[in-house]
Amino acid sequence: MWLPLVVGVDGSVPSLLALDWAVREAARLALPLKIVHATRQDDSRDSDVTNPFGQGAGRHVVDDAEERAHLHTPDVKVTTEVVHEDPVTALLDAACNASALVTGARGRGELKDLLLGSVSLAVAARAQCPVVVVRDRDGPTADRFQQIMLGVPDATSSSAAVHFAFELAAARGCALHAVMAWHRPARASISRAVDLPCHDDQDGYQARALLEEALTRSAGEFPSVDVHRIVVEGPARDVLLEQSETMDLLVVGAQRRSNRVGLHLGRVNHALLHYAACPVAVVPQWH
Repeated sequence: MWLPLVVGVDGSVPSLLALDWAVREAARLALPLKIVHATRQDDSRDSDVTNPFGQGAGRHVVDDAEERAHLHTPDVKVTTEVVHEDPVTALLDAACNASALVTGARGRGELKDLLLGSVSLAVAARAQCPVVVVRDRDGPTADRFQQIMLGVPDATSSSAAVHFAFELAAARGCALHAVMAWHRPARASISRAVDLPCHDDQDGYQARALLEEALTRSAGEFPSVDVHRIVVEGPARDVLLEQSETMDLLVVGAQRRSNRVGLHLGRVNHALLHYAACPVAVVPQWH
């Protein structure tokens, strides 16, 4: 990584928690931090930044965020930008020149009862760089477990997520739990139900081999990372959500195709962004 870590802020509590998370991570990775605020208002002709609802509100938001970042971690280089655009467009543009993009789960315009705001969901599904979504509850108890979880679907479609997870684990000096979920074939399930002979462990062994294959390259690149290889039978959604209860970060991959438009998340990632008990990093894998 060498591009800045970018965080979107709007003055809301979720965005400030995302800022706190981002400045800690920027310090660990020795990266500059860029704070971005998107607004439709043009404050270039109004210098009154004391009115949070006036045209100077954008500058007011980023100035407060910059001060908060410096108080939190003075050594991190911080820049700010007010973009006169809708939040999704502004953050997607910022993601084109970012090591990663950090956002809160909800902003000022989201309903209180929403698990995940529309801006965070759209950015996580479309950004060109990794996107970390920090939930409201992730702030006060951040980094309490000293372990990151990596969800691995197979050996070929998640290499970017694997590398990202190893890089963060190395920077944090924490353990990495690499998790692969597998399903028992229907024939084996029927045989088991009627007490017929079946090879119960064959698919589990295959999953372990696939997990090892997916980790080999990054494990060699980051030999200091303590890797726990976990293979669990069950739906990936349920397995990862349960494991997230004792993790500081969950890293997953998302397929991107340059010739397709729209959201590219998948049902598992969509559920993780809504319900995981820790921040979720969605790392794009381009094809």
